[in-house]
Amino acid sequence: MEVRKVDASEITHEQFIEEHWKPGIPLVFKNATKVWKANGQFSPEWFRKNFGDRKTTVDGTVYTMNEILDLVEGKDTSRPVPYPCKYHLPTQLPEVLSMVSPLNLGFAKPNWLESSWFKRGYWGGALEMFIGGTGGKFPYVHVDYYHLSAWINQLYGRKQFTVWPKGQDEFLYPESGNAWKSAIPDIENVDLSKFPKYKDATPITFVVGAGETLFIPFGTWHTAKSLEPTISVAFDLLNDHNFPLFLKDVWAFKKQQGTAKAIAATSYAAVGGFVCRVGDMMGVERSGVHN
Repeated sequence: MEVRKVDASEITHEQFIEEHWKPGIPLVFKNATKVWKANGQFSPEWFRKNFGDRKTTVDGTVYTMNEILDLVEGKDTSRPVPYPCKYHLPTQLPEVLSMVSPLNLGFAKPNWLESSWFKRGYWGGALEMFIGGTGGKFPYVHVDYYHLSAWINQLYGRKQFTVWPKGQDEFLYPESGNAWKSAIPDIENVDLSKFPKYKDATPITFVVGAGETLFIPFGTWHTAKSLEPTISVAFDLLNDHNFPLFLKDVWAFKKQQGTAKAIAATSYAAVGGFVCRVGDMMGVERSGVHN
């Protein structure tokens, strides 16, 4: 199996829903971000010029944008390159929000995370920009929190992704108590004496380049590695298709904070889901960004 790449003009929203969203099959759009001003604009030079002093925190250390870019581009070799370096766009770089509009690209809709119901509080989804250096990789194989589907928009540089088709959970050894995270410490060099079931796994590795968008369906195990300095913008998708599993996750995660918290959060989410479902039936068009 390979991950299909298509030109955004060659597939309709309806085809995407039937061929990829419903069956849970990853897809790469070659140029869906052509509708964004950020496409072709976001680069290390552009961020140095416009947001060089903008700060973020990685593993407890505060960095400016210039410091991060010096590290990922190899201009500063005095310390390790942190990863992942993230900026939460709505709060840390609100000036660029208009440059990633329409967020849904014409395909990631309906998205209930754009509803006012799910803009209150934290529901797993976030609109973030990732900056990575050569060899920088996500520290573990995982499925996304709350069974959200991920949209990763590569705007600068190339990133290598690996995904595992659905139904391979046991081969990836989900951690006890953290079922969204694989216990395998190094997926590129798996110790089969410790993780023998992995021999039956069928990872699919491919490269996503600048201007391309990767859709990762909810519940799909995946990880990523930068092949060179990279900049990407990621957001999540929630609607009626993944809402039942989302609601179960809300209960499970909030239950860790107490039963009362879980009841309140799950009840709120259930009402929000009902309102969004009715909105979809009425043809409500949501706009803007989510948390």
